[in-house]
Amino acid sequence: MTKLELKSRLTCPHCGHAAEETMPTDACWFFYPCKGCGEVLRPKQGDCCVFCSYGSVPCPPIQQSRPCCG
Repeated sequence: MTKLELKSRLTCPHCGHAAEETMPTDACWFFYPCKGCGEVLRPKQGDCCVFCSYGSVPCPPIQQSRPCCG
């Protein structure tokens, strides 16, 4: 079994600010306020959470090839 990566670097598409965040294993983040510009990030169409849209690492369920946030 592959070890899960729980740290992901979220990068704001509006201002480019990046912040490392710890991903929860039991919940999804549907909203994330950018710490640079304050814009609230939401998942892109077809993505399950902000980590899958703007993170350097996809969320834990996706890493495990499981459905996310269902």
